Amino acid sequence: MTVADPRVELASELLGALVARDVPLAPLTTYRVGGHASLLASARSVADLVRVADAARRSGLPVLVVGRGSNLLVADGGFVGIVVTITELDSDVRVTADGLVEAGGGAFLPVVARRTVAAGLTGFEWAVGVPGSVGGAVRMNAGGHGSDMAASLVDVDVVDLHDPEPAVRRLPVDRLGLRFRGSALRDHQVVVAARLRLAPGDRSASEAQLAEVVRWRREHQPGGQNCGSVFVNPIPGELAAAELIDRLGLRGMRIGTARVSEKHANFVQADEGGRADDVLAVIREVRERVEAATGVRLRTEVRLVGFGDQEAG
Repeated sequence: MTVADPRVELASELLGALVARDVPLAPLTTYRVGGHASLLASARSVADLVRVADAARRSGLPVLVVGRGSNLLVADGGFVGIVVTITELDSDVRVTADGLVEAGGGAFLPVVARRTVAAGLTGFEWAVGVPGSVGGAVRMNAGGHGSDMAASLVDVDVVDLHDPEPAVRRLPVDRLGLRFRGSALRDHQVVVAARLRLAPGDRSASEAQLAEVVRWRREHQPGGQNCGSVFVNPIPGELAAAELIDRLGLRGMRIGTARVSEKHANFVQADEGGRADDVLAVIREVRERVEAATGVRLRTEVRLVGFGDQEAG
C-alpha cells in the first residue's frame, strides 16, 4: 500500500481546483516519455503563480515550470512536486509601430516568427523551426541558423517563485547572463513576458527565409520523439557535437527503447511507449565515448527531471 505524502496532501489542499493529481508528464514533452507529476497546475495568471509559490513554500515541495517541454526529459519515476505549465499564462504576441515585440512567456516560437514577419519585421525568422516557448527560449538562449534570443532581446518580466512576496519584476537583457545555449536564470525564475527589438524588413524576403528554415530542418533533422539537439556544440561555428559523434559511427546506436538518430547524430530518438531511462543511457554512452576518443566532454542541452543525483554524463 502506497503511503500518502503529507507534503502533496497539504499542497493539494492549498491549491484546490488549480491542480490535478497524478498527471502523466510525457504528453507535455517532445520526448513523450517519463512518469507522472504528483500535482499539475495550469497557470493562467500571475496570481496563479503566486498561489503555487505559496503552496510550495508551505508544503516544502519542489516546483517544476514547463513550457512546451522541448528540452525536457522526465524520469520514468516521475516528479514528486508541483508541475506548473505556463502555455496558458500568456501566449499573445503584440507588435508596436517602432519594431518592439512583446511576447508572452507561453508564446510558441514559430508563431512569434510568423507574426513578426507578417508585421514587416526581420530578425526572428530563425525561430520558426524551434518548437519551444518564449520563456524557455530566454532561459536557454535558444537559437539557430546564425542567430539566437540574445540578438534581439531587450528585457524580460520574471516572477521568482522563491521570493517571499512573488511579483513581476522587469530585468534588462544585460542582467540575464545570456551565453551560448544558456543563461543565469534559475528554475524558480519564471519568464512571463519578453520584449524583442526587431528591424524593418521586406516581408517577401522574410517569408522566403521562413520557408527555407522549415525546408532545411525537414531535410536535415528527424521528426518523431526527440528534444532537438542533445549536446551543445563545443566550439560554435567551428566544431559541432554531431561531427564528433559521427566520427565514432554512432548513428543508430541503440539502448533499449532509445537510439541515436540515423538522420542526425546529435538527436536521440525515443520509441513510442519508450523509457526515459533508456534515453538517458544513450546520452551518457554517447558522451562517454566521445570524451574517451577525443578528450572533449560534451555539454548537454537536456534538462533532467526526477533522476535524483544522476547527471547526463
